[in-house]
Amino acid sequence: MHSSTLIIVLLGFMTLAYYMGRKRSLNLVSGRVRDLHSLPSYYGIHTALWCGVPALILFVLWISFEGAVVTGMVVDNLPQEIQELPPERLNLVLNDIRNLAQGDIVSQAVDETMQGAADHYSSLLRISDMALFVVALSVAILGGLFAQRSINRHQRARNRVEKAINFFLVSSSSLAIFTTIGIVLSVLFESIRFFQQIPVTEFIFGLEWSPQTAIRADQVGSSGVFGAIPLFAGTFLITLIAMFVAVPIGLMSAIYMAEYAGKRFRALAKPVLEVLAGIPTVVYGFFAALTVAPFFRDMGTSLGLSVSSESALAAGVVMGIMIIPFVSSLSDDVINAVPQAMRDGSYGLGATRSETIRQVIIPAALPGIVGGVLLAVSRAIGETMIVVMAAGLSANLTANPLEAVTTVTVQIVTLLVGDQEFDSAKTLAAFALALVLFTITLALNMIALHIVRKYREQYE
Repeated sequence: MHSSTLIIVLLGFMTLAYYMGRKRSLNLVSGRVRDLHSLPSYYGIHTALWCGVPALILFVLWISFEGAVVTGMVVDNLPQEIQELPPERLNLVLNDIRNLAQGDIVSQAVDETMQGAADHYSSLLRISDMALFVVALSVAILGGLFAQRSINRHQRARNRVEKAINFFLVSSSSLAIFTTIGIVLSVLFESIRFFQQIPVTEFIFGLEWSPQTAIRADQVGSSGVFGAIPLFAGTFLITLIAMFVAVPIGLMSAIYMAEYAGKRFRALAKPVLEVLAGIPTVVYGFFAALTVAPFFRDMGTSLGLSVSSESALAAGVVMGIMIIPFVSSLSDDVINAVPQAMRDGSYGLGATRSETIRQVIIPAALPGIVGGVLLAVSRAIGETMIVVMAAGLSANLTANPLEAVTTVTVQIVTLLVGDQEFDSAKTLAAFALALVLFTITLALNMIALHIVRKYREQYE
């Protein structure tokens, strides 16, 4: 019995419980809703929650502990010499048993012991699934019947439902917060391991980046140079070029569509512009590598300039084109949200349309515009595919947009690709880069929030 089947059945039971609870509440007062403490729908929702929530909690707990319990029972049934193996070898044997039970490839020859253990494992899983199905449905039925029998005209169903919804919202918010904290801590702990091998000053202020290190002690190889300045310089250079492209075009297009364009043109132009946001980044990468980069190289050659085949200019321009919809769409929505009374007041004082846009609408919409630009900056900093295909992997410390550079995200991907040992400085450098990038993004967010609060106090 698949888990999805059980969830669908539980949702069906919850739907049935809703209608039964609602019907019972109406029958208690002979259809006179005013005699009930809450609306009939609240009684239905209360019954559905009693039917579904305990069963779903049981389902989650069962799934969480099922693997450990079944594995323990399989281990207890193995021969004594296998049970006494070291933990790492025992885990390999158990992994082969699970793979054999699921029909996957195993790493060793299959004997009678392993085949018997795999059959035992499969039978335990089948028994567990059937038991889960029966127990979960029993809990759902009992919960629904209990809630239905407890319905009376004075029951505060609305209060209980609202408390349950509030608990769910608080739990979801807490989960998001704890997930963020977990991500930050995981990056922080690995970064600390990196800084125990490489000094912080060398990483932050170093001007050379060459993370290749020898994997074994007897291997001849580089000791690695981990100066991150070239990476952050390349990231900021490409982001700056992208912002020079995206912000003016996106903001001007938003102003035109919100204040000047007719309804028919706006209805056609805005969806077409937002199509840019749905194009995969790999397509932009191909466009940058095969069209834009050769175009800039040929143009530079005709002007007597030396333009690299992989340049920051090509990557930044294409990235700017990609994030135009982020700036345009958000700015357009924010500008349209400015009250019409502010426009009418400006026109009444004799201001022209352009003066009204410059002196009234843009300042009032500035918090939202800053939010759109911040989203575009975050999108540009986190982009990888376009940079890989158009700007290359060379960690060059340069401010010349015509040369090849790389970014932090590209190097993080490069360092973590393939079979890596997570105790080497080369691999741990990816976490250090992620930590610094997170710190920079947090600082940008704080600056943006300061700007938003300043102008929001002024115009609200």
